Amino acid sequence: MSPTPSGRKLGQLEKLPVSELRWVGNRKRGALESMGIYSVLDLLTHYPRRYADRTNAVAIDALVPGAIGVVSATVQRVSLRRLRGHRSIVEVVVDDGTGEMRVTFFNQPWRTKQLVAGREVALFGKVDVYRSAMQMANPVVEIIGSAQARQTRRIVPIYAQSGRAGISSIELARYVTEALARAGEFADPLDEPRRAATGLVSRTEAFHAIHEPETMAETVAARRRLAFDELFRIQVALVMRKRAAAADARGISHDVDARSGVRLVEDFLAALPFALTAAQSRVIGEIRHDLASPEPMHRLLQGDVGAGKTVVALATLLYAVQGGFQGALMVPTEVLAEQHHLAAQAMLRGLEVPDPRRLGGRRPIAIELLTSRTPDSARARLHESLRRGTADILIGTHALITEEVGFASLGAVVIDEQHRFGVDQRAALREKGSAAGAEGHDPDLLVMTATPIPRTAAMTVYGDLDYSVLDELPPGRTPATTRWAVDDTVEAEAWSRVRAEVAAGHQAFVVCPLVTAGSDTVDDDGLAAPGTDEFADADFDDGRLFGAEILNSERRPPRGAVDEQARLLAGELRGLRVGLLHGQLRPADKESVMAAFRRGSLDVLVATTVIEVGVDVPAATVMVVEDADRFGIAQLHQLRGRVGRGADPAWCYLVTGDVTDEAAKRLEALVESNDGFYLAEIDLELRGEGTVLGARQKGRSDLKLASLRRDRDLVDLARDLAGDVVAADPTLAGNPLLADELRIFVGDDEAEYLLRS
Repeated sequence: MSPTPSGRKLGQLEKLPVSELRWVGNRKRGALESMGIYSVLDLLTHYPRRYADRTNAVAIDALVPGAIGVVSATVQRVSLRRLRGHRSIVEVVVDDGTGEMRVTFFNQPWRTKQLVAGREVALFGKVDVYRSAMQMANPVVEIIGSAQARQTRRIVPIYAQSGRAGISSIELARYVTEALARAGEFADPLDEPRRAATGLVSRTEAFHAIHEPETMAETVAARRRLAFDELFRIQVALVMRKRAAAADARGISHDVDARSGVRLVEDFLAALPFALTAAQSRVIGEIRHDLASPEPMHRLLQGDVGAGKTVVALATLLYAVQGGFQGALMVPTEVLAEQHHLAAQAMLRGLEVPDPRRLGGRRPIAIELLTSRTPDSARARLHESLRRGTADILIGTHALITEEVGFASLGAVVIDEQHRFGVDQRAALREKGSAAGAEGHDPDLLVMTATPIPRTAAMTVYGDLDYSVLDELPPGRTPATTRWAVDDTVEAEAWSRVRAEVAAGHQAFVVCPLVTAGSDTVDDDGLAAPGTDEFADADFDDGRLFGAEILNSERRPPRGAVDEQARLLAGELRGLRVGLLHGQLRPADKESVMAAFRRGSLDVLVATTVIEVGVDVPAATVMVVEDADRFGIAQLHQLRGRVGRGADPAWCYLVTGDVTDEAAKRLEALVESNDGFYLAEIDLELRGEGTVLGARQKGRSDLKLASLRRDRDLVDLARDLAGDVVAADPTLAGNPLLADELRIFVGDDEAEYLLRS
């Protein structure tokens, strides 16, 4: 066990209320608490948002109009002029030996007592010309030699402050100075050899330099160290979680080599009418390796829209089935469940599994569907076949995790569009394997998303999962040409394109943000509201489709699918067969509409975002998104992915009126690129890390300094070091300082589980 580092621990500062500081009375304590600053640790991690560099001293004879700088000089003369209305002007003349300068203060008569003749002062401000002479108006003033001199001739931290709470940046700096002085040296979980190897300064240097830097270079080194600490704590927790899950697991070593003679995966891949992409082959190989291991697989699969995740998912489930286990695929919506069920039946047709109860000892592979609208009679039969093991693959929605669903031997679980599900929902499906049979086991888990996540974000949010990526499209896929219809001319082009494509035998989607115009509620097909996933638009919150700022603005109300279908039937799409699909339709009606569109009985489908994921209609070549500025980048990219799924050219029109600058950047990015991974990086750049980390957060470990965009090297560094630390000391028994920090920053319950495991 290594010795505990000496110095002040963050855990000690976390237990000290901010009122322990000399300058913080009851009123200021309440004000600080309203800003989320309760403890001394909260105060020291309330970092400056920028700095004012006041070190650039300038001689008076070198001053340039418009420049900002510090002048050190001696007061020569002071005068006060009283004006009407209790106003006043104090005029001061200072001299630094190279020349004189006039300094003017408005409505500050007390300056006559502060700036007496002969006193040496430092002045920081902007230089202007007044009556042919250099002048500073209302500069920051410090008396040279004064114990209180802190705002000139130095780098001044500027903190986020609160006018409502009555706390200024200067006050915060004063509190921080006292806290640093009383804290002394900080205990450091990184010893000197590790700091030297990683090029990081000590924690003591970092805290002092971030708040009281001597040079701007110091702030860079300080920020790097403290940002690393934020990422390192997260990565340690993720590595420990992964090791703990593996230690507790009862895994399955699947028959991936088909030793039993059942070659479902091999036969499935051989029967495909197309060759796998190199990316698909690589990912299936990674999954095959995981499934052969006795440790349960925990893998995240990212694939851009149309990259062929369905083939990978089915191969994963078939590996389980060919060894005598069952597979389950859970998706967020009924429409998507039905789509996957139809695709699986078509792609797996002809495959057989052993069944000694059948004549000939074999039967067709059984693929079942379970959603909330599965009839009771069919549900009873399905439950019985699952328990007996005669249902091989179950595809469905949240209905899969209901209590009455039980498996004979669940061996593999695939969750599609995993960001639509909570951690508890994913765990509930995996536990169906642990509950199955007398020798319960943990099924292998593959979670998939077509909403690309930047690599650094994936390592930070899903760092306890192994990571695979499908980064190429199958041959024959045609990326859609995207047009931003910001005016009537391009919108008219969109409707002309729809008519032309329908005349050529193709189909089109029209997507609206609402079910009915004027509504502010989400569609109800099991999808979250647009923008509530990790990378969707921040305009949506609190279960409402639009935030209050949008609803109360002067922009025209967003269009609803019901009204838009009626408008188009009477207008631009008169004479075409236009269907309507949204989550508030009865289940039977939704199924009927979607089936009609798939078989070509409808030319155009007006829908809400219920068709956002998984819907595969190769004949659809045009997508028109109404009020496109109301959606986030990820959601628009998903919607666009519903067209261009065949070899024919495809188009996506993003229809908007006037938009905000941020919305314009999103739309321009979509016009520029069809690459979901590139768009994910743009999304992260525009929106920041907050919502990315929302899926992970349990404690207080916000990334206050670290940036998943700028600090990619630190993410890698933190991950590597976390792996080394946990490998050497899996429960951190020899590193109580780091263990204590996990309790503070990842939450007591999470830390207790990790450290106990």
